[in-house]
Amino acid sequence: MSVLQQNPTVLTYRHLTLAYVFFNEELFSGDLPCCLITMQRKNNTYGYFSGNKFSARDNKSTTDEISLNPRHFADRSVEEIFSTLVHEMVHLKQYHSGTQSRGGYHNADWAQSMREVGLIPSSTGRLGGKETGQKVSHFIEEGGRFAVACAELINVRRLTIPYVEIADDDEEDARRRSKVKSKTKYTCVSCGANAWAKPVTKLDCGECHLAMQAWTAGPAVSKEFNSSLFASCIDSAN
Repeated sequence: MSVLQQNPTVLTYRHLTLAYVFFNEELFSGDLPCCLITMQRKNNTYGYFSGNKFSARDNKSTTDEISLNPRHFADRSVEEIFSTLVHEMVHLKQYHSGTQSRGGYHNADWAQSMREVGLIPSSTGRLGGKETGQKVSHFIEEGGRFAVACAELINVRRLTIPYVEIADDDEEDARRRSKVKSKTKYTCVSCGANAWAKPVTKLDCGECHLAMQAWTAGPAVSKEFNSSLFASCIDSAN
């Protein structure tokens, strides 16, 4: 085996490049142009797309960028990471031949293209989330085009994500504490439905049309609802 074949940089980008080429042929009929694939640690994202982000040094050509966040490689499956690659490839397709929208917004044209390749757009990453908006993730359609193609890519062609980031315990603890501070659990006092949002958010239950109660962090929190609070919520809804 040559030195280049053992090189982590060459190996990593070889797998990513071959995955891009494979998905382009299988899911996009080979219509997408080549792009520059990078890895960037960007907060609150698994990846992103930037159109015409790079120019050749002689200014004779430009290329798009698809970036994946290696910070999440260790806690996500290879299939999930490749689904982010395809998610960004859909953005690339829309940039060149779809209906454009304002920066960062996921419109109906993008959502339709996602469904066509077997990724279901969802603001929550789960069934039932909004398909359009500023922040929209996705989940993999069971038995869909992406799932079938990715299974071949991983199991037959043996492509993978060769290296994952080693977690820094202090950094991981800080990230977990920050996440806890930024999210508060809200519960509907009638049906018990739960939601998570920033502590200052005012949420209403979509089913019961009642104000949702924020849980206060700490060991003394009771899991039982206050009966007077329940009564006041019912009265306010009537």
